[in-house]
Amino acid sequence: SRIGQVRRIVSAQLRYWHLDALIDQATLGVTELLTNVHRHAESDKTCSVEIEFLLGVLTVSVRDRDPRFPELRRAPDTETCGRGLALVAAVSESWGVRPDERGKVVWFTLAAA
Repeated sequence: SRIGQVRRIVSAQLRYWHLDALIDQATLGVTELLTNVHRHAESDKTCSVEIEFLLGVLTVSVRDRDPRFPELRRAPDTETCGRGLALVAAVSESWGVRPDERGKVVWFTLAAA
């Protein structure tokens, strides 16, 4: 799947930057954000992923063309979906969403040890 390809690309880049300790958290976060685009973005499912490492902080951003902001919600224990943003919030230092000229950007950060 495309999401799997992106996970492998993110993993390879983090290994290149010698950030192996962040691979699990980063790939989980990017998987959840891309899954949200696939499930919830209206009309165009086109998106882009950007990863940046600056001053000891890794930032992973997913940009899509749907202007609606995602909502962090607590899914009941009986539901099998609806926990994506909660997982991102749990594994990251910080996360957020901002409007973009064509939609929105959802991002999260991880601190390098």
